[in-house]
Amino acid sequence: MRIFLVALACLAVSAQATEPVALRPSAQLLFKHPAMLQAGKCVRYEEGGAGWVMTEPVFYLKGEVLSADVRTRHLGVCPLVPGKAMNQYSRAEFNRQAMAYPCVSPGVPERDEQIGVVRIRVTDWETPHSKKAENAGRLYRGAFIDRKLEKGMEIELEADLLTVCEP
Repeated sequence: MRIFLVALACLAVSAQATEPVALRPSAQLLFKHPAMLQAGKCVRYEEGGAGWVMTEPVFYLKGEVLSADVRTRHLGVCPLVPGKAMNQYSRAEFNRQAMAYPCVSPGVPERDEQIGVVRIRVTDWETPHSKKAENAGRLYRGAFIDRKLEKGMEIELEADLLTVCEP
């Protein structure tokens, strides 16, 4: 009877074993360079700056790292708006897409991945206000996605989207 219970326990453990969860670049960054995103460090999230000769302005969000950890996240299918390219989305449609990110394209199986998440306390920002920037990024008209920016508010971003502030 004991052998039966031991065999049953072994089968139960092996049945729970699944494929390892993939690491996104943000999680790899936290494993390879943990000191880079320690609590208290100044970090920036930037958007814009494209172009060779005439570069777009760089918009940013600056803050202090509160914590950084690796989490398993289920990547569902990205919300799409039929008949529209991303650059034709309204702000609400873009925000829905940004909040679902990271996600998978339609037709790709949903899966779990590990992501490196950094919680920061916002200290400063510069956001675009022109209508053409409405669906260009997470920063727009004093907001981060759909939340009005305020000093001291806390937000979470993937680690690989952040840079360390220059002294």
